[in-house]
Amino acid sequence: MDSFGKRLAECRKAKNLSQKELAEIFNTSHTTIGKYERDEMNPSIEAAKKLAKILETTVGYLLGETDSADLFKDPKMLQRFQDIINLPEDQRKSLLLNIDHFIRSAKISML
Repeated sequence: MDSFGKRLAECRKAKNLSQKELAEIFNTSHTTIGKYERDEMNPSIEAAKKLAKILETTVGYLLGETDSADLFKDPKMLQRFQDIINLPEDQRKSLLLNIDHFIRSAKISML
């Protein structure tokens, strides 16, 4: 699994930003960005959230909790998640069970 620093550098490069450019947007020094990328220093939670927003990714991706950098960028998907969360618990469980079955079937058919 990649470290925070490696994922930060990957996202920065994907946006075609230098460490100096990211530092200016983030309102810090390029040496701080370099320390983050070399895993010599860890950002605060608020700093990680701000970096994720600047780089248009998620804190979860930067922290290695997910391998998809843009998992929650799709506004339609985010609305679906919000709609599911707002359902009564019994309906939410039923819907999630159906989704789980559909995903399992799709994975099997891809084999």
